[in-house]
Amino acid sequence: MAVDWVVSGCPFSISDREESPRSQDLICWTKMPKQKAVALLIETSNAYARGLLGGIASYIHEHDLWSIYLVEQERGAAPPSWLDDWEGDGVIARIENEEIASSIRQLKIPVVDVSAARRIPNIPWVETNDVAIGELAYQHFRERGFEHFAFCGESRFNWSVLRRQAFEARVKEDGFECLSFDFDVDDQRPRSLKRERERLAEWVLSLQHPIGVLACYDIMAQKILDICRLHGIKVPSELALLGVDNDELLCDLCTPPLSSVVPAAHQTGREAAGLLDAMMRGEEVGAEPHLIEPLGVATRQSTDVLAIKDPEIAAAVRFIRDHCCDGINVQDVVKKVPLSRRVFESRFLALMGRTPHQEITRRRIERVRYLLIETDLTLVQISRRTGFQNHEYMSVAFRRVMGHPPATYRRKFRKI
Repeated sequence: MAVDWVVSGCPFSISDREESPRSQDLICWTKMPKQKAVALLIETSNAYARGLLGGIASYIHEHDLWSIYLVEQERGAAPPSWLDDWEGDGVIARIENEEIASSIRQLKIPVVDVSAARRIPNIPWVETNDVAIGELAYQHFRERGFEHFAFCGESRFNWSVLRRQAFEARVKEDGFECLSFDFDVDDQRPRSLKRERERLAEWVLSLQHPIGVLACYDIMAQKILDICRLHGIKVPSELALLGVDNDELLCDLCTPPLSSVVPAAHQTGREAAGLLDAMMRGEEVGAEPHLIEPLGVATRQSTDVLAIKDPEIAAAVRFIRDHCCDGINVQDVVKKVPLSRRVFESRFLALMGRTPHQEITRRRIERVRYLLIETDLTLVQISRRTGFQNHEYMSVAFRRVMGHPPATYRRKFRKI
């Protein structure tokens, strides 16, 4: 049997028959722990999955090194042939179909699932909060004044179903109607890309304008943009379009550039890696879901519009959007519209579903969130840049809205 040792950072092996290091030399010798062998059954073909892998890599770099087994594959691909005979220590997998689930069930090692399909309910599950994504998308459209809404999805994916249900629920809760299109609801004929594109075009052309449309993910949104361009539908003035995943390359390639909900894929990967690490150390980890909140919306040209019919309220919303971090208050906004404060606040609340003060605070908090994740600015610097009186007041307001103090939120969600 070989035992691994390291001297001055250089590993080597000695056999049982060879002499071990002399006792007087032990201060220079360190026994190397065995690296854990971990398989990552995660596709590399889309931005969300690559974000998961980035989060896993971040965790590995901060903790014990793992020997990683990663096969380049697409979403829902068959499990690799070597998995059945593999003698590893753990697996993180996107268990998207029954074929992968069947292979995973045969393993006698810890497994963490990072798919919304939830095909094996008795193992730990880490996933983006799809309900929160649907709700955030609705909020994005409502703050722009939309009163007509639509959703385009693929019901073969559970994450699409969850996003649709949450989006529809919020729309109906506020007394509006949501028109939904499903790529998988069709007659019994085999799937045809041409037929599906024709059905999608028919649906898009039937929508009333102006309308806010949520696509279940960015690739679906790109298909809708192509149809709008082909048929002369103006984006965003007639149809505002929002995707999910924030695939930055794809969003920037779209015409116009695509707005997208930003899931915390990196944090989801880190969370999954941490759970697997605990399981491989012999700790008990329950099968309850670990749902990671989305980070916000990356707003680009496809939703950069106001569909508010009331011109005074539209002007007020634009002013708040452009100056929320300049230390403004409600009275500053009132000065920009020819209305009394009482009439203004009443009309604002009726159209936007929140008070002007709440809108100012909400936009400031969103800016704080962005600066916490994307910059190295101190809390004092962030408070100055976002219009708060001081960083203590900012911290109280942030914790009230987000449930975490700013420093904790930065540690939890920031990419490393």
